[in-house]
Amino acid sequence: MKANPDQALRQHVLYLLTEGGAHAMFDDVIKQFPAEVRGKKVANFPHTAWMLLEHMRVAQWDILEFSRNAKHKSPKWPEGYWAKTEAPPSENAWTKSVRGFRQDLKEMESLVKNPKTDLFAPLPWGDGQTVLREALLLADHNAYHLGQMVTLSRMLGGWTD
Repeated sequence: MKANPDQALRQHVLYLLTEGGAHAMFDDVIKQFPAEVRGKKVANFPHTAWMLLEHMRVAQWDILEFSRNAKHKSPKWPEGYWAKTEAPPSENAWTKSVRGFRQDLKEMESLVKNPKTDLFAPLPWGDGQTVLREALLLADHNAYHLGQMVTLSRMLGGWTD
């Protein structure tokens, strides 16, 4: 039996968003950062784990909301996309950011899974973007910054292959 191309595409995109393939997984990376190193900077690296986590959370939220909400207003670039501090203000701030990231990723998964979502239709409020493009952008952006977090963890002595 021949696979339905629409379902196959959705499954491939969901795989990229959730299972990573060749990319590190969010939860595997996050657990490499105990509280004492979340705000630690290393030489010749511009960000802390907190700064990267918050950037990923905000950018993912922005991409998700742009994909589903015509009235969405993106934060001001670049300051609206980065943490205001190098370290999380509290353990709760870190936990809330991780939870927000996971929730928004699930929301994007739901948007992609929904057969009523036309992955190829240009978003009427955009300038040619589609849900497919935004989902791939989100996966690509997350993979890039998760790679940075792996590098940072290695520099801090935490990541092992």
